Amino acid sequence: MIYHVVHKETGEQKSINRSCHDIMEWYQENPDWERDWTHGCASLGEVGDWKTKNVKKNPGWKDVLDGVRKAPGNTLDKNHLY
Repeated sequence: MIYHVVHKETGEQKSINRSCHDIMEWYQENPDWERDWTHGCASLGEVGDWKTKNVKKNPGWKDVLDGVRKAPGNTLDKNHLY
């Protein structure tokens, strides 16, 4: 997740990418920094339709998935595009 932080003394702002489990350790290691709530809550790094991202970026991927769906024992739902 991306966390926006601000330096307590200088006001410098930056964004850091940490898991929700690692962020508290980062704050302990960097006591001069705190959460910058002016940016809102932490966010995932991307916005958009994540299910169709790969198909839109690589149109041939749909053909690959269609081939997988035809294989015996396939459990890939036809609505899954990723």
